[in-house]
Amino acid sequence: MSALALAVLLSLVSAVAYAGGAIVQERVAQTSPESYAPLRRPAWWGAGALNGTGALLHVVALAFGPLSLVQPLGALTIVLALPMAALFVRRRAGATAWRGAIMATVGLAGLLALTGSASEDSLDGAERLLVGAATAGGVLLLMMSARAAHRHPVVRAVLLAVAAGSAFGMASVFTKSVAVDWSGEPFEQLTTLLAIAALATAGMLLSQASYRGAGLAAPLATATVVNPVVAAAVGLTLFGETFRHGTIGTVLALGCGVVAAGGLILLTTERIGRESAAHVVAQHTPVPTVPDSPAALDSLPRQPRPSGSGSTDRNVRS
Repeated sequence: MSALALAVLLSLVSAVAYAGGAIVQERVAQTSPESYAPLRRPAWWGAGALNGTGALLHVVALAFGPLSLVQPLGALTIVLALPMAALFVRRRAGATAWRGAIMATVGLAGLLALTGSASEDSLDGAERLLVGAATAGGVLLLMMSARAAHRHPVVRAVLLAVAAGSAFGMASVFTKSVAVDWSGEPFEQLTTLLAIAALATAGMLLSQASYRGAGLAAPLATATVVNPVVAAAVGLTLFGETFRHGTIGTVLALGCGVVAAGGLILLTTERIGRESAAHVVAQHTPVPTVPDSPAALDSLPRQPRPSGSGSTDRNVRS
């Protein structure tokens, strides 16, 4: 098997692991009172193992294949999650969700395919500190916004998913910095590794919380799109990376970003439409009242008897 074929195979298995982990997390979120870390649920630990397996396979795939191929294949997590959820947990997605997932995947794949070759630049100590502080502040702001929007489950889920995707994306940025500059100052490298662990853990917990009350499609699509977008933004501004084909490539990349955003909007509106329909049905469904005692039964209004019933009763008694 060639190195390229092995990279493709590892990327596909990684996407399956990520999708399986997301499905398990969503199921745990629906049945657990804890939002972020239901530590007593073995299924949650299983989801963490699936996500860790996906991350490990993704790193190994990058060792065998080019970034321009492996990264777009990671977007298959969105597409694979929908049929896997329908198969294993009987959660069927509507046609709008399928169109949104395909649009988000195509847009994301096009955006990453237009990204230029990897740079050998790295972040110095001051840049790492600045980027880490900005990431922590942004994640905390998104968490507070999500808490303020607790009455709107989908909005809350999208905000938490943006925070999760940002944490995962910045973890990738710091991972690249360590890989490029592995022989740097030991203390600086150690603090960066601790930052990677903290960001990866935060992304896991935030993604878990994002599935609570909002299903699978919208949070997963949000985190999957935000993750590489954040990483690409840092790469373009701090690592000196560029899009391929110059100005034309930049325009095409912006178009791909619009397509991915459109798919995300479709996924979100599909979920909002389902929740609105369920809420309207619940409001218009009459709830029957059952009397608690015989006295209450006697107080109920009597239905008038049909005409002729008196004669019928007399005939029966006679």
